[in-house]
Parts: sequence; C-alpha cells; structure tokens
Amino acid sequence: MIDHINKSPYYKWWAFVVVAVGIFASVMDQGSVNVALPMMADYFQTILPTVQWVVIGHVLVISALLLPMGRVADLIGLKRVFILGSAVFIGGALISGSSDNLGTLIIARLVQGGGAAMTQGTGMAIVMATFPESERGKAIGSIMSIVGVGAIAGPAVGGFLVDALGWRSVFYANIIPVGISILLGLAILVNQPDHNTSSHSNKFDWIGAVTSAVLLLVFLLTITSGHKTGWTSPFILISIISLISLITFFIWWENRSLSPMLDLNYFKHPTFSFSVSAGFLIFLGNSAVLFLTPFYLQRVLDLTPRMSGLVMVPGAMCMALLGPLSGRLSDRFGWRIFTLTGLTLCGTGLLILTRLTPSSSILMVFSALICHSSGMGIFYSPNVSAVLSTVSRARYGVVSAFLNLVRNAGNVASIAIATAIVTTTMGSKGYRPSLESLQAVDATGIGAAFTTGLSNAFLLLSIFIFLAMLLSAFKFNNYDTAQPTLQKH
Repeated sequence: MIDHINKSPYYKWWAFVVVAVGIFASVMDQGSVNVALPMMADYFQTILPTVQWVVIGHVLVISALLLPMGRVADLIGLKRVFILGSAVFIGGALISGSSDNLGTLIIARLVQGGGAAMTQGTGMAIVMATFPESERGKAIGSIMSIVGVGAIAGPAVGGFLVDALGWRSVFYANIIPVGISILLGLAILVNQPDHNTSSHSNKFDWIGAVTSAVLLLVFLLTITSGHKTGWTSPFILISIISLISLITFFIWWENRSLSPMLDLNYFKHPTFSFSVSAGFLIFLGNSAVLFLTPFYLQRVLDLTPRMSGLVMVPGAMCMALLGPLSGRLSDRFGWRIFTLTGLTLCGTGLLILTRLTPSSSILMVFSALICHSSGMGIFYSPNVSAVLSTVSRARYGVVSAFLNLVRNAGNVASIAIATAIVTTTMGSKGYRPSLESLQAVDATGIGAAFTTGLSNAFLLLSIFIFLAMLLSAFKFNNYDTAQPTLQKH
C-alpha cells in the first residue's frame, strides 16, 4: 500500500498533506498562544510584558535555527529533519502544557521553537521537491492557503479552548495534528537523497551556523528593544556595532568556506537577489498592519475583540484563496505581473489606512484590509517561485529556510518600526509613549494621538512597498529568454 503511494503520480499530494497538517498546527499554535497570554499572566501572577517571553523566546529560537536546520536537512534528508522537528515540537508542547512555573514554560517554548525551526525549514522544501517545476507556483500557493487557514483558526480555536478548558489546552491541542503528521510522514514520505557529489559540500558549516544564529538573535533583540531603551542608548549602540561586525564576518567566512551555510553566489543572480529583497520589503511594509489595526479597532473605535476579529478574518480568507490561484497562473504567465499586481494592492491598502481618523467607518478599515491581504496572497507564491527557480533541488532546504528567515526578520522589523513611530507620536502629544496606555477614549484624547501615529507609520510602510515594486519590475520574468543562468551548487 505504502509503496504504491510512493510510486503513485499523486504522491506529490500525499506529501503535501503530510506537510500541510504540520504547518497548519504550527501556524495555529502561534495565534492560539497569543490569545492565552492574559490568562497565563493571571495564573503565574505576573505582568503581560513578562509573560510575553513565552512568545518572544519561541520566535527568537525559530529565527536563529531556521538557516542551520535548513542546511542540515539538505545534508541528511528533508524527511528525517521534518519528522524529528515534529517530535521535538510535541515534546515542547507536552512540557508547556504541564508547566507549573513561568520559567519552565518559557524553556519549553524554546524547545518548541527548535522543533518549529526544523519543520518550517523543511516543509516547503519537501513540497517543492515532489512537485514538478512547471507546478512550483501552484505548490507554493497551496502552502500559502494552509498558512492563511491556520492564521484564521488560531485565535478562534485558542479563544474557545481558553474559555472552555484553560490556557494549558492550547498546547495540548497541537499534539494530535502534529502526531498525525509524524505518522503519515513516516509511512509516506521518501527521504530526499543528497544530490551533492563533492565531499566538501557534504560538510556542515558549524562556524557559519553559529554566526548566523547569533547574528539573528542580536538583530531581533536590537530591533525590538530600540523603542524601549532609546535608539541612542549604550545597549543599542553596542548591539548595532556587534551586528555590523557579525554581518561582515559572516560574509567573509561564507565566501571562503568550501561548504557554506548559505551560498552567497546566489545573490549574484538578479532574480534571486531582487525577489528576496522584494519579499523582505513586503513583510517590512505589511506585518505591522495586522499587529496595530486591532488596537485601532478595539481601543479607538471601541469594538469588542470578537467584532474586531470578524473585521480581520475576510482579509485572511482572501489571502488563503488567492495564493493558490496566483501561484497556478504564474506557472503559465510568469511571475512579474502577479508580483506587481500584489504589491499594487498592498500599497493601495496601506494608503487607505493612512487616511484613518478616530471616527473612520469600519467599512473603510474592512476595505483596506481586504485590499492589503489580497495583495499579499497574490504576491507571495510567484515571488517564492522566482527565488526557487534559481537554485538546485539539493539546496531547497536551506533556501526555503532562508526565505522563512527573511519573512520573520521583516515581520519583527515592521512591528518594531511602526510601534516606535506610533509611540513617539503619542509621546510628542503629551501621552505616555506605550501601547499599554491606550484605552477606549474620545477622539480628542489619546485615541487621536494614536491614530495620527498610525497614519504616519503606514505612510512610511507604503514607501517600502513602492521600493519592492521597483525591484519586482526590473527582475527577470520566467519567460524572459535573456535571463542569465547561475551555476547551481
């Protein structure tokens, strides 16, 4: 039966199901845990900023280990790393759900982050390795659809579980779907063979792995701490100097290494470098929207959490539906028109949001979010397909992990920059420069100051989208006969 599946022309879809179940659980986990944070703070008798390390630590570990785990998968096989990562994720979930103190819970979430890094760094690579190149966009779009559904389900499922069974249930809920993913993966997945022929290429770059992990940790801590400690504080200045030094050393080391963690020669290919840069810019321009808009809906327009969630859901649904469609069409008609269309919609949505006032209608916010999320769904699949078209299948693991890393870095930087602009604006108008001080008030008070800061932040973010449009306009299309060919290592 299993051999029949492995040799079946539908094996690609069986492999997709295995990965999709794991990805869905991972994405849903992030949304459901966020909902449970207030109850965790009450249980452990601590403040919300402290308990937020349950989420922050998780994200830091994922970001630090994505690249090394992607490279390990290229060396020992995608299936092995995906299955092991799923098992580590379950172990972390079990410890998280049974934690009796906050310290144990945070450590358990760090363990879960390690498992998530292993699955995120290999999941897309497994799907891409099983689909033919002519269906690459369709495969990526299908993954995007699962991500969108998980993003919608996370807060809803988390809210239900917390209300009915308590905060521990949000961790236990992941065990069943991830366990199913492990069993299916063991039975169905074929471990991708190592395509490298050079003995040097089979070595693991430990120095590059450690450097990249430390570099990412320093970057994330710097970008998230700047608006709290001040961008000219000694901590931030030392962090920036350290970051520059680490980047310089990483580039120098990877260029001289016989088995680099990330082959920097890929950046010589215009399609690779332009697409990666455009991907970073769209996350830099978009991620803060989903973070800050709920504050506006609940604290300025005075909507209930349930109502504000309903306003956000249709946008996520559009992203989930348009991702597969855009990916499938880009396989036939090329990447450029879809990446540009997506970016145009994202930029339009942001410009609408710059016009917000304390008395704006819900319809205005709803329309902007539909536009913004639809653009993201249309853009992402063709852009990732463009990146992967420049690399060999033997490097899908590390490159897929790198793309996830770029996404995470853009997410964190976007939220940090926009939050800094909003809180600085609030401070300049005489209010405490913190989102925690925001309350449902009349339009002449702190709500107006917050909205002004929000408009300023979204205006800056729209500039990042414009820069991404320029990069996407000038990169090669998959049907451009003049596209240069890069030697695939």
